Amino acid sequence: MKQPVFGIVGWKNSGKTTLTAALVTELTKRGFRIATLKHAHHTFDIDHEGTDSFRHRAAGAQEVAIVSGRRWAIIHELAEEREPTLQEMLARLSPCDLVLIEGFKRENHPKLECRRQDARDRSFLATADPGIVAVATDHDTESRNLPQFALGDIGGIADFIIGHTGIEREAR
Repeated sequence: MKQPVFGIVGWKNSGKTTLTAALVTELTKRGFRIATLKHAHHTFDIDHEGTDSFRHRAAGAQEVAIVSGRRWAIIHELAEEREPTLQEMLARLSPCDLVLIEGFKRENHPKLECRRQDARDRSFLATADPGIVAVATDHDTESRNLPQFALGDIGGIADFIIGHTGIEREAR
């Protein structure tokens, strides 16, 4: 079964991560199993110098799996490989009720646009992206007749996502 997805997009400093984390909290509190997928435009590291797994990667391991009684992770070095597509990454996730996608703003899936007065860029993404189905903002803004929420209205945004994706019928 293909799991439903819903995206959170916006320019740098628009509140995407804060909103995504708050939605994960709200939706899991309501009994949904949520996965997240975040796109980073920069180099990132989830492992740090001094750890055994870091030493394994530094020695040349293409993949390093870290396993404990509480969690597991696999770090995959791309080297010369291309960046995986959104669809390829979604296929690697475990089954859940909903995948919240942060970023991937050019991909074709339903999305909510975050808009903050203090964002680095305040141009409106929804004018060029029919996948944007709602807006969350901290200021008055034109919203192309889309549903508009206050950035802090986590309950209202969660209700909208549930309705839009239809996950309420499928919750475990």
